[in-house]
Amino acid sequence: MSYQTTQQFYSRRRSNLSSGWNRNQNTVSFVSAVKLGPVSHTVLVALMLTVLGIVYLTQATRATAYDYEAQKIDSQIAELETKKTDLEIENARLTALESVKSGDVAKAMTKPASTDYVR
Repeated sequence: MSYQTTQQFYSRRRSNLSSGWNRNQNTVSFVSAVKLGPVSHTVLVALMLTVLGIVYLTQATRATAYDYEAQKIDSQIAELETKKTDLEIENARLTALESVKSGDVAKAMTKPASTDYVR
């Protein structure tokens, strides 16, 4: 028994070499019905430049705000460092007084019998 096909397969794809179109390429192009003149183009370009300028300015002011905040923190750090050095000096002075009071020379001193003040 011989089997014979009665249906034939025809490819939907045509030969790409003859048509000039490649695979996955659109063959229909859209043409807009709205046409803009030179004044409209100038206005649109000016509008786009304005928007870009505003975006640039917002970014620049944001960076400046961070700069002011960093400068404020730097001034606080300098102020705290000054306070720290003042406290270190005062600590050294108070420690020196305590060591002088508890030293051998201070222990050997006696209190005066009377104290006179000159006016």
